Amino acid sequence: MPIQFIKGKIENQIGDEGASGLGSGLANCINLSNLTLNLRCNKIGDEGASGLGSGLANCINLSNLTLNLRSNKIGDKGASGLGSGLANCINLSNLTLNLRYNQIGDKGASGLGSGLANCINLSNLTLNLHGNKIGDKGASGLGSGLANCINLSNLTLNLRQKQFICFGLQYFE
Repeated sequence: MPIQFIKGKIENQIGDEGASGLGSGLANCINLSNLTLNLRCNKIGDEGASGLGSGLANCINLSNLTLNLRSNKIGDKGASGLGSGLANCINLSNLTLNLRYNQIGDKGASGLGSGLANCINLSNLTLNLHGNKIGDKGASGLGSGLANCINLSNLTLNLRQKQFICFGLQYFE
């Protein structure tokens, strides 16, 4: 019998407790060099993202990381916690981080930038923050952190927003 695919999102119900548990498990994987983790379309918030960050902080031998946290409930605290964890991953050379469609604002983007500032061995970075709540201060804070990534040779940065404010008028895409 052939497998049938149903149109629409396939979601799990992983929340903060599950994501933190994954982080705790990853904390013991100190020799891990390559990790791809897809937690798209779940219910992960600040606590879960910070828990993942804490776990990743112990993975100091990571050189390649792909982390997809698109369409969750991550805000400023979660993005900053994730950034704090990534700050310990100083051997990262390739990072793909998808935080599209969360609730990250200026403080979260700046916190993420502060963490990435320690990742001086990054040569390839893809960072997708499309559809969050990041403004001028957040973009500036993120840029300040990325300025320390002096070995970057490939950068893909998506900060596209659904709403723009220009000269006091609102424009919607």
